[in-house]
Amino acid sequence: MYVIAVYDVGEKRVSKMLKLCRKYLNWIQNSVFEGEISEVKLMELQYRALEIMDEEKDSLIFFKTRQEKWLNKEIIGSERQSLETIL
Repeated sequence: MYVIAVYDVGEKRVSKMLKLCRKYLNWIQNSVFEGEISEVKLMELQYRALEIMDEEKDSLIFFKTRQEKWLNKEIIGSERQSLETIL
């Protein structure tokens, strides 16, 4: 499946969440990630994120689609990291 993940966490937890999400998805903008991920890997990411998060204050949102081709993405301005350049 193709996923876009967006998080909003407390300042003390931002670097940990950034490192975690970069292990599973491509970093495209501050607190925003995207990429192909299996259901098992997504569940693993969610489990590990809960260990970092304060569920009363933080949030992690996933937008899911079967494949990237079903997502119409338009970029205005500079793109942090082009996914076409990743081998």
